[in-house]
Amino acid sequence: MKITKEEVLHVAHLARLDIDDADIDRFSGQIGTILDYVDTLRQVDTTGIAATSHAVNLTNAFREDRVQDHLGQEASLANAPEKDDGTFVVPKVL
Repeated sequence: MKITKEEVLHVAHLARLDIDDADIDRFSGQIGTILDYVDTLRQVDTTGIAATSHAVNLTNAFREDRVQDHLGQEASLANAPEKDDGTFVVPKVL
């Protein structure tokens, strides 16, 4: 499928992109190649194949919520590289 220069410029305008004139022809060819591939995929017979929303059939792997005791201050700070007066010491970020 051939994409015109005007179509590339229109899509670039919609996407708020500033495209150089030198890139327009390149993008036109690349988009045309992509659309040709999509046309090829449309020709595949999918009769009898159930629609899917994801390639891998997964279900949520959430654990059941349970009330537990919180982690104490000593255990929280046990592996801290640097601590001071019961708090983590980290570099300043400005």
